Parts: sequence; C-alpha cells; structure tokens
Amino acid sequence: MLEMNNIDHIGIRISDPAQSVPFYELLGFDLLADGGFGAGHPLVMLHPSGININLLGPATGRAGHNVLMDEREKFPGITHLAIKVKSAEDTRSFVEAQGITITEKRSFRGTETIFIRDPDGNVLELVGPGPSVAVLIAEHVQENAKN
Repeated sequence: MLEMNNIDHIGIRISDPAQSVPFYELLGFDLLADGGFGAGHPLVMLHPSGININLLGPATGRAGHNVLMDEREKFPGITHLAIKVKSAEDTRSFVEAQGITITEKRSFRGTETIFIRDPDGNVLELVGPGPSVAVLIAEHVQENAKN
C-alpha cells in the first residue's frame, strides 16, 4: 500500500481567468500566484480551509462545456470536486444570494448536498454536515444487501 496523507491540490482546466478567478474568489479562494497561465501553468488559489486548487489553461476548445458531464457518451476522468461545508443551509443561501445556479440538490440519509458549476461547467458538489459521502453510500449498500 502507498502511504498517503491528504490531497495536496486539485487541477481544474479553465478557459478564461477573468471569469474563473472572480468565481473562485467569491467562494473564498485567494489567488496566490500566476505560474504562467498563458503557457499552461497554474493560477494557484488557496481557501482559508487549506483547500488548494490550480486553475490550468488555457482550455483550447468548448469553453463553458464540461465534456465529462455534458456529453451523452461518458468519458473517463474526474467529474467533480466534492467539498464538505459547515452548514448546508448557509451554503445554499450564500450560493443563491450570489446568483450562482444550483444545478442539482440531494438529500441522502440526512446529508444535504447541492451542486454548482464554475464558468467552464466544472462541477462542485457542496456537501453539508454529517458523515462522509463514502460512509453514507457504504451504509446504504450494506442495508440493501441485507434485504
């Protein structure tokens, strides 16, 4: 087994930093460095929670369209980033007040989750308090196996 500590950062391909940086800043991320976006290097953004994202680009095709989520044919790849939030209600209120479209809502075993998209259609799942989604799904599967 490979010993791991945590995820260091997540790379997200974007097409227009003038749209994406303000979106992520609205969510609380700070732009720490431009590693050379035009040459394909990251814009490094850090949230006070310690979540680090690298906005990569520039995307060369289909800006605003998420090929992994929006195509009928399903391609392999990372489809979304799930972030645990302190309050589902406060998160939903904040997102709505900022005019960010909620593309999906779920309530699973008492955990409230909403999905939003960045300007390029990259999906962020905002998971409310409670057990991790992994635990919730494992419990659900175990209960269904008993029936």
